[in-house]
Amino acid sequence: MKIAKWVFWISLWALVAAFFHYTLPQTDIVRITDTYEKRIDFGANSLFWAQADAGADGSMQNRDVFFIQTRRADGDVMVYRNEDTGWGWPPYFKFDTANLQAEAADLRSVSGAPVYVALKHYGWRNELFSIYPNAVSLRVVDGPNASKGIPFVSIIVLTLFLALVYAVWVRWRRFRDARVNPALERMEEDLSARQGRLAAWWRDRRKDR
Repeated sequence: MKIAKWVFWISLWALVAAFFHYTLPQTDIVRITDTYEKRIDFGANSLFWAQADAGADGSMQNRDVFFIQTRRADGDVMVYRNEDTGWGWPPYFKFDTANLQAEAADLRSVSGAPVYVALKHYGWRNELFSIYPNAVSLRVVDGPNASKGIPFVSIIVLTLFLALVYAVWVRWRRFRDARVNPALERMEEDLSARQGRLAAWWRDRRKDR
């Protein structure tokens, strides 16, 4: 029972951590190498694509998606999709996909004359399942070692979440101590009393024989 309990809680908190890691904004310092647009047919990975751009037909099974190709200072390649989030989830309220694509195209550079940007995004990159993080915004920085800034949004969201978890836990403990534990104790006492009466009855019956 204890093993099942530990497996449950570890699995639950792993899912919570994965949810926040995917949803909360992250910032990468990268150099933009190219931008392009590609027709995407959505399949099993459709969960990891945003909705159609604001004003577009969202019922289509495929649509054109903007992409931003980048390279980090260590040489690693990272490709981002560039989609509106609109009023959906996650709540970035992003409606400026075309403008962001134009900015990214204007900031393309080569290794001989690099221009680095701080690209804010959410999501994961998985080559096997063709999953891409979604670019949210970008700004020019001094170089590959520039500061990414303080993640105020992530700090605030996680603080509020932990405060909520703590508040629920405190109230559950109070409820458990006031209602659940006494009820369980009464049930145990009643069960013990019944077992005692049953044992006494069985002893009396054996004596009668």
